Amino acid sequence: MKIGIVGLPNVGKSTIFNALTNAGAESANYPFCTIESNVGVVAVPDERLDKLGELYKTKKIVPTTIEFVDIAGLVKGASQGEGLGNKFLSHIREVDAILHVLRCFNNDDIAHVSGTVNPVDDLETVNLELILADLEILERRLEKTKKLARNVKEERKNLEILEKLVSELQAGRFPDLKNYSKDELEFIKSLQLITTKPVLYVANVGEDDLGEDNEYVVNLKEYVKDPNKVLKISAQIEQELSQLDEEEMALFLQDMGIDDSGLKRVIKSSYDLLGLMSFLTAGPDECRAWTIKKGTKAPEAAGKVHSDMQKGFIRAEVTNYEDLLKYGSEAKTKELGLTRIEGKDYVMQDNDVVLFRFNV
Repeated sequence: MKIGIVGLPNVGKSTIFNALTNAGAESANYPFCTIESNVGVVAVPDERLDKLGELYKTKKIVPTTIEFVDIAGLVKGASQGEGLGNKFLSHIREVDAILHVLRCFNNDDIAHVSGTVNPVDDLETVNLELILADLEILERRLEKTKKLARNVKEERKNLEILEKLVSELQAGRFPDLKNYSKDELEFIKSLQLITTKPVLYVANVGEDDLGEDNEYVVNLKEYVKDPNKVLKISAQIEQELSQLDEEEMALFLQDMGIDDSGLKRVIKSSYDLLGLMSFLTAGPDECRAWTIKKGTKAPEAAGKVHSDMQKGFIRAEVTNYEDLLKYGSEAKTKELGLTRIEGKDYVMQDNDVVLFRFNV
């Protein structure tokens, strides 16, 4: 999974990227500090792997990962090449989801690109640039498709989809993907539109505003309409947390009255946003987490481990993680009938610990 961190200059993007990845991307109080996309690969925290590792006395633990891309600050006119516009927009087309950082704090020492702190205005500025950028792509595709549609039936269907997308964007709205069929969505996916990517909004607040929402956060949540898509994070505190070991971090979070670090909340929300889950494989050689879409069937999940497993899939031996931990071994869960034999139609569930049987 690849997530692009975006926003206007000086909203805290690179500080949050540093905290999430501990990759040390340069951050400073001026626009375009991030000239190239900084990329950090983050292991997804999963205590289940540690416990399975102890149970199996495993040689290696392999968590699943998320790739974060810190993309240069966007400014008004980016779709026309202002700032680092076109470069920014090409990078953002490659990600699976967008983490849109918005400044929700006052600090006279940190310049705001428009002179005033207003996260809703900032969000609208960025969204407009994304709409204009996608419109440019679609209008070019539309002209080409109109010519092809005269002779090719399939292109006539595509023409209808393109016209519908253009109409939504021209009205100043991101396309509502719920209004498209599965086949139409496949075509839309091929267009790599920025405005069809799922978005999480990070309200970057000061330390004193981590409790009750300040005015900026309240306005942002009202504008977004879905409070679950707004994560309140203090970039400075996350930066401090990233320098601590696990024990120190737990004490720091407890003192601050925070349940989880920003990284854990971003990962959980990203998984929910993209409809993802993890299943587990375990043994003395390796305990590993594998990320799949919710609703994935056993053969496709086996294919994540190795393509031969999907081709020659016979069955999946599935044990619930909690049962395995409770009874201490596969032998015991099998004896108690808690290890199930599942076939090709089995839909994978969170907490599944799986052994795939296959033959090629």
